Amino acid sequence: MPPPIIVFDLDGTLIDTAPDLLDSLNHVITAEGLAPVPPHELRAHVGHGGRAMLQHVHAAQGRSLDERTQERLFDAFIDHYVAGMPGASRPFDGALACMDRFARQGWLMAVCTNKLDGLSRTLLTALGIADRFAAICGADTFAMRKPDPGHLFGTIDRAGGEAENAVMVGDSRTDIDTARAAGIPVVAVDFGYSTEPVKTLGPDRVISHFDALTVQMARALIDARPVQTARPAASRR
Repeated sequence: MPPPIIVFDLDGTLIDTAPDLLDSLNHVITAEGLAPVPPHELRAHVGHGGRAMLQHVHAAQGRSLDERTQERLFDAFIDHYVAGMPGASRPFDGALACMDRFARQGWLMAVCTNKLDGLSRTLLTALGIADRFAAICGADTFAMRKPDPGHLFGTIDRAGGEAENAVMVGDSRTDIDTARAAGIPVVAVDFGYSTEPVKTLGPDRVISHFDALTVQMARALIDARPVQTARPAASRR
């Protein structure tokens, strides 16, 4: 049996990327004549991606956004974001110590994110922590992405783990739905970018700080998982 594995979402779970994403968003929209958005007004929308943020801001300010303009602004958004990496983005408080605890106990670690693969690797490399992960899998790594459980299964496979010996950590409905579809226990952080209270979404545990995420908790969640005889058909590979 391979070592147990803990799989983290990235933005809003492991890394607080909101300051840089919002900075890039404001850079783009002010160039278009829109008013800059205060961080507290859009932080909850960060987890939905750059296109969704652009759509939200334009709608909130009564501006139309056609698909061609959206793609042009999205490209400018990504260019600005990448040029500034890692910027002000940092692991959430306690995240590095948490990863150290799991590493000392021989656990594999991986990232399963709907951020693009290249952006995820660039960010984690810039932060000096990319080599902690046995796999880093983004929205374009596989043919599917979260909430399709195949994204999580593929990440676990690539890391050399087993789904039967895995736990996921995320901050949103997407993460929780992904883990549920895969039959994998999920811990939700309540300090991320969810637009709704994560405790209402049915995770196995909710934590408010990474100090609360212990190896013992993760092991207990895995041991308590219902027996699943097969992966969902859409996720078999």
